Amino acid sequence: MADLFDIDEITKKNNRIKELTEKITYHQKLYYNGEGIISDAEFDKLWDELKSLDPENEILHKVGADSGNFNKVQHIMPMGSQEKAADPEQFMVWANKHIYDEYLVEYKLDGASLELQYENGKLKCAVTRGDGTIGDEITSNAKKMNGVFEQICIDGVPLDFTGGIRGEVIMTHEVHKKYFPDKANCRNAANGLMKRKDGQGSEYLKLITYDALETNGKTFFTNEEEKIDWLRKCGFNTVVLNICKNPDDVINYRAKVMEERKTSIEYDIDGLVIKERNINIEDARRARPDRQIAFKFSLEEAVTTLKEVEWSINGGTYTPVAIFDEVELNGTTVQRASLANPSVMENLGVEIGSHIVVVKRGEIIPKVERVVPENNLKTKKIVIPEICEVCHSKLVNAGTRLYCPNKNCDKRVLHQLLKWQQIIDIRDLGETLLTSMFKDGKIHSISDLYKLTVEDLIPYFLNEQSMEAEKKSLGAEKVFNSINSHKNVSLSQFVAGFDIEGFGETLAEKLIQAGYNTLDLLLSASVDQIAVVYGFAEIMAKTIVEGLAENEKEMKYLVNSGIIQIKGIENGKLTGQSFCFTGELKTMKRQDAEKLVKDNGGQAKSSVTKDLTYLVTNDKNSGSSKNQKAEKLQIKIIDEDEFLTLING
Repeated sequence: MADLFDIDEITKKNNRIKELTEKITYHQKLYYNGEGIISDAEFDKLWDELKSLDPENEILHKVGADSGNFNKVQHIMPMGSQEKAADPEQFMVWANKHIYDEYLVEYKLDGASLELQYENGKLKCAVTRGDGTIGDEITSNAKKMNGVFEQICIDGVPLDFTGGIRGEVIMTHEVHKKYFPDKANCRNAANGLMKRKDGQGSEYLKLITYDALETNGKTFFTNEEEKIDWLRKCGFNTVVLNICKNPDDVINYRAKVMEERKTSIEYDIDGLVIKERNINIEDARRARPDRQIAFKFSLEEAVTTLKEVEWSINGGTYTPVAIFDEVELNGTTVQRASLANPSVMENLGVEIGSHIVVVKRGEIIPKVERVVPENNLKTKKIVIPEICEVCHSKLVNAGTRLYCPNKNCDKRVLHQLLKWQQIIDIRDLGETLLTSMFKDGKIHSISDLYKLTVEDLIPYFLNEQSMEAEKKSLGAEKVFNSINSHKNVSLSQFVAGFDIEGFGETLAEKLIQAGYNTLDLLLSASVDQIAVVYGFAEIMAKTIVEGLAENEKEMKYLVNSGIIQIKGIENGKLTGQSFCFTGELKTMKRQDAEKLVKDNGGQAKSSVTKDLTYLVTNDKNSGSSKNQKAEKLQIKIIDEDEFLTLING
């Protein structure tokens, strides 16, 4: 029997499926009646979420229906929906199952589907997509469009073609800008005009063809490439076709087209259609053909040109940051992205002037994913720093990390002090005060913080006149008390506070749960021992072991002298559980709630990940990205009262 938690999760999932089904049905109806109000990308997000929750949902396997304003006509050619890939990873999953000698790649036109039905070479009728089997007959409107012919001819000679020709009705950017700027986009404008009862405006539309089927047994073409060539010879506007040798070429071509579509393509496209050379009528008749796929463009990635690389210094680590021509990603303007480290740059083959693909998926910060191969492109190599700009030590290029090896480098020491203040949560000791004391030489290590007296702090709060009058400084006393009230910390806080590269509280907690639950055990752990713990690898293990060794002397001093007491919370109320907070809390600040989690043995996280235990929010019905991700990953969502009950109940 399912427990209440399972039932609650099932109910939430079913409610979300119902909500998505209703939204998709609503937007399909608007789209097929020429009144679409959201973009294809937004619609695809709804579609993909429903597919992940309920892959057998009936609506995923049928096409929307047109209005009842026109005569209904059955299609000659099937008009099912295509399988979709939203990114290169999804495309490669499909490509690994569909290995072709070559891949025929066509623009995926962002317009409205139309089938022209011919009998003995003469146009009989034009039919919209409809429900995939039956559509609206709009022949009189179609005859006004650019690229629709009442008689099929080659070089003026009529052809005896009987069957269907399929294309996409589009509006060019120029026409949209000149005549229909009030419409949201070209696709919506085209869809609305082609279905007007009075036929007005159809002359502004253009049909671009990409498919044909002869039904009387005559052969005009034998494969997909010949089909496009035949349509072109007949005078039809045809889709752009490119032939790629392998899946990697397809991915690179997609990146190239993503860049070109901004300036050199006269109409909207929202992806590519990938198919084999052979004409596969049987597969095309399926509701969702398997032998071809729509490789969509994403709002979360864009192609741009790398202008320069800046080196961000975080402590002693030098991280390359790409600066490029600004692009739109998920509705925000972006012109900087991480290049991670020298090894990533080398593997990407990136240089100044390269055309790069920038991605921003989910809550991840923008990063450079790959370089678009270009011939005859003038580029220059990226210069990697060799000397620390602060202490002038020779930098160590470990491939996965470029860093200053000097433990006493001022940049590294200050960063460690700030990290300790943040992790241990000494709030009254602000960044400005700490930095000022460091520059004045008052502190140069974590240990020095705990040697400070009220007298040491007074000059940062009182002027000389006040000090001469021997006035008390409440601010100095407050900071002194705050520092000395933060001497009882968890082991994960303690080691994370030493600012070892990439070794934060979450990873420290994983090692503790793996059995390294004392400082001595952590300090004596080898690279091989840490590397086998789930979530770690050799490179990370090596960095941790080296970082612990570098700080071992001060760590032992702080603990052995009694300055710091490492508290045992192995049996805390929240041990083994993790929490992420979103939105406004009623009774406390978020940082206080996160401290409560840590004090009770739990982990506080800043983002929703698959191993999260709870998302805490006072608005469970919010449409925020964190709520949506938690629902998708089936993570339990609780409010503030439920959170406090876990601690106090």
